[in-house]
Amino acid sequence: MLLLYNTLTRSIEKFEPWEPELVRIYFCGPTVYDYSHLGHARAYVAIDIIKRYLKFKGYDVIHVQNITDIDDKIIKRSQEEGRDWKEIADYYTKDYLEMIQKLNIHIDLHPRVTEHIRDIIEFIEKLIEKGHAYIAPSGSVYFDVTTYKDYGRLSGRLSAEEWRQEVEFLQEKRHPFDFALWKAAKPGEPYWKAPWGYGRPGWHIECSVMSSKYLGSRIDIHGGGQDLIFPHHENERAQSEAYFDKSPWVKYWLHVGLLTFEKEKMSKSLGNIVILKEALKRWRPEAIRLWVFSAHYRSQLEFSEKSIEQANALYLRLVRTLETLRSLLKEVEPTTSLSGKDIAILNEISDINQKFREAMDHDFNTPEALSQVYRLTTLVFRDIEPRPSHATVLRAYITLKNFNEVLGVLDKHFEKAREFEEDIIEKLIDIVIKVRHELRLKKEYSLADWIRAQLLELGIRLMDSKEGTKWIIEK
Repeated sequence: MLLLYNTLTRSIEKFEPWEPELVRIYFCGPTVYDYSHLGHARAYVAIDIIKRYLKFKGYDVIHVQNITDIDDKIIKRSQEEGRDWKEIADYYTKDYLEMIQKLNIHIDLHPRVTEHIRDIIEFIEKLIEKGHAYIAPSGSVYFDVTTYKDYGRLSGRLSAEEWRQEVEFLQEKRHPFDFALWKAAKPGEPYWKAPWGYGRPGWHIECSVMSSKYLGSRIDIHGGGQDLIFPHHENERAQSEAYFDKSPWVKYWLHVGLLTFEKEKMSKSLGNIVILKEALKRWRPEAIRLWVFSAHYRSQLEFSEKSIEQANALYLRLVRTLETLRSLLKEVEPTTSLSGKDIAILNEISDINQKFREAMDHDFNTPEALSQVYRLTTLVFRDIEPRPSHATVLRAYITLKNFNEVLGVLDKHFEKAREFEEDIIEKLIDIVIKVRHELRLKKEYSLADWIRAQLLELGIRLMDSKEGTKWIIEK
């Protein structure tokens, strides 16, 4: 039974999607006015891991993640740099898509706001018609919060005084805590034509419109960073439930903890961000995925180079584990009986597998799940490699492969394995190793070292010992 924390109810709940075998997920994506940073990566990897585990459990998952390509921040940057706003949005959208691809994140649909203006206008028209929104003299349209009686429950901001502190008072609003669905056009800003005048969408309306267009009027999981709970998700919830006359509109609200640097939130406004493009030049994307996996998705994650280096070391250990098991599978033959030691190893693998699933089933407890992954690698090197049997090797290999369906860090190794396992490739590598051995016998060490370095660049690591030279695929 899968349990997860629902931000709305502030409790751990049994996960039961609206349809038994289908999970609809909407996760708030980037506002594309600057480069993606590690804070974004933390959130996107976290939801990807959750999605992978849902698939691992047999659910069919549809994942939609928006791209906000028109917003105050984009317009401001356009004006500061004297560049067209669309050029800026397109440039940073490209960066975002490249980064998530490198992080091995696959999303079903990336709707862009500017391609859904007509849908947004029609959504606003219905809210006006139902008495939940009003047109101001300027041509802006606001949601009337007093018409939605459950406002504030998601964020816990239940008094009007709190709202006044969070939202700038504008004279044209009926109430200081009403929020904009449509912003009237200003000189020099992009705009679209609506029945009430020229302007552009407000921030919150876009997600209500695009999520419901592609996922329907009821969503299983809606998520984002914890900093989006108020006002973004609070406002989304209000306008969507008012529009559909359905409550709950979202069954489970899921929020990822913030990434911090020296105990401060990592954000562009504070100037303490680590650009993701630069981070990926220093660390493998697999290391970043494992680093994110090492912390519970709801907890704050403190950035440190040491912690990412530790994740990188674990990644290399996982690679060595996989290649060790692959090599042993070629060497050991199936048998018709098992020793007591083999049976004990199989029982331990079963326990590892069960505890991994139990950890993930309890609100996606990735730190505990990761400890079981490490426990598996220890078992391989401590007990299986010295005295392998076909049954223990195969069981460990299948378990590691299953774990990787959630981790997403060994995909290329499983894919490349089919190529490298072909006899011709192995024979070619063996020939190169023999040539290197002859060079070392002739004391031509520089050329032998060059061969070793060239193989390493190809992802083939040589390991010399008294028994000879072995090789593994490392990247």
